[in-house]
Amino acid sequence: MKVLLNGFSPPSPATGKVGAVLGPYLRDVAGHELVASEADADAMVDFTAPDAVVANVLRALEAGVPCVVGTTGWDTAEVDAPAREAGLPVFVAPNFAIGAVLMMRFAREASEHFEAAEIVELHHATKLDAPSGTARATAAAMRGEVPIHSVRLPGLVAHQEVILGGAGETLTIRHDTTSREAFCPGVALALEKLSTLEPGVTVGLGALL
Repeated sequence: MKVLLNGFSPPSPATGKVGAVLGPYLRDVAGHELVASEADADAMVDFTAPDAVVANVLRALEAGVPCVVGTTGWDTAEVDAPAREAGLPVFVAPNFAIGAVLMMRFAREASEHFEAAEIVELHHATKLDAPSGTARATAAAMRGEVPIHSVRLPGLVAHQEVILGGAGETLTIRHDTTSREAFCPGVALALEKLSTLEPGVTVGLGALL
């Protein structure tokens, strides 16, 4: 598959943290060809920034190119109608790590059996959005109101723990991403499944598992 990867140089003017590891993976491990424009692409992958992603997706849709998006901190509703009109899928995931998706599933199930829960999400100091997309999606899937606490520090990559409490006990469900390589298989899976998705926005890697 010919893939335009926004967030990887080339073709992007700067390489993002995820793009730096995702580009070589898609090319050398997954066997895709990285291209420099929508005109040459079979699919577009975006790991850029909240203020750039909407324009990137709309440009791809106008060129007839379906999209896989890992950028967080933006409103997917901005591209849903254009994607439906174009008859193209836009797959968006707040987290492409398989373990993170399982953590969210476990947290949703556990919330049915505990009185209260809170989420602590910890990320690198340069992450632009807080709370993270993963934390917001986790909280939305759980029963009741779930407060979210955000930590941004040097030395972190991406980490989240869900702490649930009941009478005489607590349960902690935690996922740690120690390298951005953890996102690569999930992106490859999304590209593989992209043609099976309905036009419009589909959210969450869980929809593909």
